[in-house]
Amino acid sequence: MPEKYLPLGTVVLLKNANKKLMITGFRIIHPESRIVYDYSGCPYPEGIIDSKSVFMFNHEKIQKIYYMGYESEEHEKLEKFIKKMQVEEK
Repeated sequence: MPEKYLPLGTVVLLKNANKKLMITGFRIIHPESRIVYDYSGCPYPEGIIDSKSVFMFNHEKIQKIYYMGYESEEHEKLEKFIKKMQVEEK
């Protein structure tokens, strides 16, 4: 679990990758494996082209942050909710 979730729209590069991703969601459950990931993202700058262009990854896989998305009061409330749910899951 990340100490702080990055806001939507944040552009990152994952370790061992050469294509930037833009964060599009939080706490994503892989439909087949049922593994929960910290983030979903899409290729930047192309965006979501089809179902194969959605990626799931965890915070520790992020190598570099290129751009921070919009941080707001709503994001902070969502982050608190997500962290509360994670604690209750354990």
